[in-house]
Amino acid sequence: MDDLGWLGLACDLARLCPPSTTAFSVGAVIVDANGREIARGFSREGDPHDHAEEAALAKAGILVGRAGRLRGATVYSSLEPCGARASRPRPCAELIVASGARRVVFAWREPSLFTAGTGAEILAAAGVEPVELPELADRAREPNAHLL
Repeated sequence: MDDLGWLGLACDLARLCPPSTTAFSVGAVIVDANGREIARGFSREGDPHDHAEEAALAKAGILVGRAGRLRGATVYSSLEPCGARASRPRPCAELIVASGARRVVFAWREPSLFTAGTGAEILAAAGVEPVELPELADRAREPNAHLL
């Protein structure tokens, strides 16, 4: 599968999110350097404060001491990973940097509804390539229409 296919899957996962008036519905998929899926997640999947990237990283074992394990991987997220958050100490952009992933492909820049969208800048500053595919932005916005 190519970038559009994986990102389309992430957009589909966003539809599985329990509704919220205080957070975006986001889906994420982590793919290794050989194009194999490692993990997937969506916002509020296991906890009301879970972000999609965080849920997928947890399934990949990254949040339990395996930092750097995803060297060469790509994270696909329907929304730009957060650069700041109130519900947890580390935003998703920082968690992705620590994971060792080399690229993050996303469909939609985070609107400044809850916080400033600075995830792409954090990723780029740390040497992780942010790639925006705006042709899927409408699909990423769909499960968030009630917020916009």
